[in-house]
Amino acid sequence: MKKKVAIGIFLSFLLIQLIPNELPKVSHENPDDLLTNNEMPKEIAVMLRTSCYDCHSNETNYPWYSFVAPVSWLVKRDAQEGREHLNFSTWNSLEKSDKAEGYYEIAEEVEEGEMPMKIYPIIHWKASLNDSERQAIAKWAEASAEKLYE
Repeated sequence: MKKKVAIGIFLSFLLIQLIPNELPKVSHENPDDLLTNNEMPKEIAVMLRTSCYDCHSNETNYPWYSFVAPVSWLVKRDAQEGREHLNFSTWNSLEKSDKAEGYYEIAEEVEEGEMPMKIYPIIHWKASLNDSERQAIAKWAEASAEKLYE
């Protein structure tokens, strides 16, 4: 009986690989990108790229497991929702008020530990942010929002 269940699970796993799942497209040519068009401390840029860019830019780096269902479905959803909510690759095309809102949201989400999502640093350990890094990003984001209106 256990052998039949194991074979059933394995065959189900193989079958779900046939379900089409197109991940969001990757582009490394993003003329309106936040990091290429705005001055910021290098350490902030590195933290944003490492902890945020996979979901919040067009420069998603898809590891091997991103192509294996059912994980691929979760990766697709997270990348789509992240880009829809805040996309650093289109940053400079935003209105000033949207940029300000984005900066304040970055500060709030990072400072409160909501971003990166709790599961992300478990798999991508380099994306983990300590308290001082969270404070540095929040301080930078708030200052950037205020600078928009100077």
